[in-house]
Amino acid sequence: MDSIQPERIFFFDIDNCLYAPDLNIARMMKQRIYAYGRKIGLDEASVVKTCGSYYRNYGLSVRGLVMHHQIDPVEFDEQVDGSLPLEDIIKPDVELRAMLKSIKTRRWAFTNAGNNHARRVLKCLGIADLFEGITYCDYSEPDFPCKPEREAYDRAMCEAGVDDAQLCYFADDSAKNVEAALNLGWTAVLVSPAIRTMGADKTHLQIQSIHQLPTVLPQLFN
Repeated sequence: MDSIQPERIFFFDIDNCLYAPDLNIARMMKQRIYAYGRKIGLDEASVVKTCGSYYRNYGLSVRGLVMHHQIDPVEFDEQVDGSLPLEDIIKPDVELRAMLKSIKTRRWAFTNAGNNHARRVLKCLGIADLFEGITYCDYSEPDFPCKPEREAYDRAMCEAGVDDAQLCYFADDSAKNVEAALNLGWTAVLVSPAIRTMGADKTHLQIQSIHQLPTVLPQLFN
C-alpha cells in the first residue's frame, strides 16, 4: 500500500497582500491610529513618532498602546479597524478566487489584524469560503504574539494542525515576516509592487502581485 503523503499548506497574509496596496487602506488605518492616539492624550507633535516606534518595536502600534497607555484593545479595534469602509473599497476579485481554487494545498489565512477585520476583507474579496481557518491577533489577549515573532508562526502551525515546517508555504507583503518564515524552514514569497525583478531573490521568492503566485510556484497549481 502506498504511504499517505503529508498535506502541504499555504498561509496567506491578508492586508496589502491579497489586495493591492494602492487601495490605501493602510493609510486610512494609520490616520485612525493617530486619531485614537490623540484621543488618549498623545499630543499632535508626538503621536506619529510614538505610534511609529510602537509599530517598529512591538510589531503593531496597538501592542505599544496597550503596554504603555493601558488602552482598551477591544475599543481600539472597533474605532480603528472596525471603522474602515472596507465594503466600499474592496471588491470581489474573480482572478484571485480562481487562482486560490487551483492551488493544490490547504489554504489558511495568517494575519496581524483582528478576527473581524480579517473576515471582512476575505468576504469583500469573495474568497472567505476558500480558507480552512484564520490565525489572527486577539487584541484582548495579554501580550498577544504577532508576525514576525516566532510564537505567531508556531501558533499558525498549531491552529492549522501542521507540525512540519517543510510543508508550509507563505505569502506576505512584509520582508521581515517573510524572513522570519524562511528562518523557520517555510517556503516564503514576498509580495510587493516595489519589486523590480520577479522570481527568486538570494533568499526568497518574490512577485509584484498575489495573482502572479503560480509563476514562482508552478508545482503547486493545477
